[in-house]
Amino acid sequence: MPVSNSASDPSSAAGHGHWVRVALDVPLPGLFDYRAGGEVRPGQRVIVPFGRRELVGVVVERPSMPAIAEEQVRDVAQVLDDVPPLPEDWLRLAAFAADYYQRPLGEVMLPALPGPLRRPAAYRGKRAGGGPVARLDARAARAAGGKRKGRPGKAGASGDGDVVAGDRAAAGAPGGAAGMTATAGPAVPGDGLVPARPALSAAQQAAVDALAALQGFRPVLLHGVTGSGKTEVYLHAAERVLAAGRQVMLLVPEINLTPQLEGVLRRRLEAVAGVRGVAVLHSGLADGERLEAWLRAVRGEARVLIGTRLALFTPLPELGLIVVDEEHDPSYKQQEGLRYSARDLAIWRARDRGVPVVLGSATPSLESWHHATAGRYLLLSLPERAQAGQLPAIRLLDTRPLRLEQGLAPPLLAAVEARLQRGEQSLIFLNRRGYAPVLHCDACGWVSGCRRCSAYMVLHRAVRPGLAGGPYRHELRCHHCGWQERVPAACPDCGNQDLQPMGRGTQRLEEYLAQRFPQARIARIDADSTRLKGSAQKLFAQVHAGEVDILVGTQMVAKGHDFQNLTFVGVLNADAMLFSHDFRAPERLFAQLMQVAGRAGRSGSASEVFVQTGYPEQPLYQALVRHDYVGFARYALDERAAAGLPPFAYQALLTAEAGELAQALGFLAQAREAAEAWAAAGDAAAVAAQPEAGSTRRAAVAPMVSAGAAQPAIAADMSRITLYDPVPLRVVRVANVERAQLLAESDSRPALQAFLRSWTALLPTLPGASRVRWQLEVDPLEI
Repeated sequence: MPVSNSASDPSSAAGHGHWVRVALDVPLPGLFDYRAGGEVRPGQRVIVPFGRRELVGVVVERPSMPAIAEEQVRDVAQVLDDVPPLPEDWLRLAAFAADYYQRPLGEVMLPALPGPLRRPAAYRGKRAGGGPVARLDARAARAAGGKRKGRPGKAGASGDGDVVAGDRAAAGAPGGAAGMTATAGPAVPGDGLVPARPALSAAQQAAVDALAALQGFRPVLLHGVTGSGKTEVYLHAAERVLAAGRQVMLLVPEINLTPQLEGVLRRRLEAVAGVRGVAVLHSGLADGERLEAWLRAVRGEARVLIGTRLALFTPLPELGLIVVDEEHDPSYKQQEGLRYSARDLAIWRARDRGVPVVLGSATPSLESWHHATAGRYLLLSLPERAQAGQLPAIRLLDTRPLRLEQGLAPPLLAAVEARLQRGEQSLIFLNRRGYAPVLHCDACGWVSGCRRCSAYMVLHRAVRPGLAGGPYRHELRCHHCGWQERVPAACPDCGNQDLQPMGRGTQRLEEYLAQRFPQARIARIDADSTRLKGSAQKLFAQVHAGEVDILVGTQMVAKGHDFQNLTFVGVLNADAMLFSHDFRAPERLFAQLMQVAGRAGRSGSASEVFVQTGYPEQPLYQALVRHDYVGFARYALDERAAAGLPPFAYQALLTAEAGELAQALGFLAQAREAAEAWAAAGDAAAVAAQPEAGSTRRAAVAPMVSAGAAQPAIAADMSRITLYDPVPLRVVRVANVERAQLLAESDSRPALQAFLRSWTALLPTLPGASRVRWQLEVDPLEI
């Protein structure tokens, strides 16, 4: 559809004004009133002037009169109708997210759209070509015409990668290729092969039948041990929904999990969904690729949408099922901007649309497990592996009496040697990238601290430019601010030239294993080795193809991957998270260890997992040896209940950043003092009029009283709110910015939400607000 210019003439708009209220991606509360020259519907995008610039916004309301004087209202510059108005259910989802997470509506709506749809420049100028959608459709038409004439299309050159992928799938699957069996190895999107349907176990069949019987909204927790065939249950549920003419959304926590799952879904579901019926959305896509996939989903062409957390906000007109795989994974929580939980919003969206939502995991979050055991979620269990075979035997290696070789226990090295002799694969898991966590001087005690952060610089090994495969040089990098510098030739404090690495990361571990097992083919998968686009997929493909004997990896390899020939896993440095100040650390450690252990023995072969620890008597490790998630969850929930921690309490975290720590702590102290003063005063009128109160406190409290005036129950509910002391963050300084936090807690979610609505209206009015940058996170995962 062409872009309408009906509102581009201000004089015309003045005579036939339609008032519209627009959400803009700016850090200001509320909506903004404009005058449109013609009829504009809620959900339509518009280009509007904002100060001296132009922005794309979303029309939310059509008021009868503006909230400001009519002569101050500016005109809409352009109405964009190249895509249909965003649907009502999408607007409701965005409004809920903005309200619950205490963010302006525009900061929710606009970032959820593909980049080209929210940039005015994409619609301006001689080369706009009717806008990004029109240009994309034109390229797709030219590519299709070129193929019909026997010439290759050029859609791929313009960044519309999914168009080419879909055409490859069409070319490779004449007649659907029904009955063909996929070859061994990782699934390749669009290869046209349809794998044979595996026979379901009794537990899988029971889960499939239970999902088929659901009507309307119902949250389901699918708890299955690693290798139990949760994906097969997803596929059966998706086939049923697709056969009924509905769409399916499947969320995964990380980008590197999408290619394997995409290949499986294309092979199994294209017969029902169509050749171009599977779309993928994640932040690693180019703008053109993301826009093309988003449009196919919005137009209903894509019947299955796979993606990371950003895919949750994609409009799906015929949504029939939402699946959240690895629902426990913290990657579902956005850590900047709108700090939302994709898992939690998926449940809300399913309820709003009246469809089932399936949360799958071998180690569910304690919140989800609590809901399931309380009856709020339907609990389905897959207690055994789908293929004939047992779960790997887990052995704790007590490192206290052992003499380690570069951090590796002799029994672990012997187990790797035995796998090499049998032609089987081993995984050595160390969740610490780099060469060594710190560089230090034995003579004076100097350590490689970051000059911009209160953290250490990590020693990294890097390949010299232009010399792939070596020789290597070393450099220091800060994992918090990104600062890099060369390794000093001598100690900056005492001049000692014998600087030594302390500890080890994946690079140093890879180096030692190459020396210890020179005949082995070794690969390392971490954030450093997979920086280039497609590099992670290439490395995983090598592992699947049997071209790797020993895999060294971080959490990137711990979940979702089906390595058929991997029979041994060794875990190093697990104790690092055992005594963390974060109350969620034991839960994360148990989930991480269970997940990485689950990579072993997926083909049914006997397998082992060795966990090196100095504390083998810990209950967490004992539950791990038994593969006893239920026992661990019971123990952990009892501890949380006794301490009054989530899921038995609800939290929000106010964080302040400033040039000096005193400024950040001072602002948080003001925020706490104002809230407590407001609560203690009780009567709003008395608070506002008290002559003995200082001017600072009166100024701070009055806006909060005004904000809460329409909600008289809030003051009474303040008795259910606990505000803790402001404290510095664990890493206080990052990039020369000092950081502090204040935790708000309540045993009632409604009471906390009511308090936060009033509190966020108060915070910008505090005297210290102009000297800090603050942000509020609801349901924080890291404290």
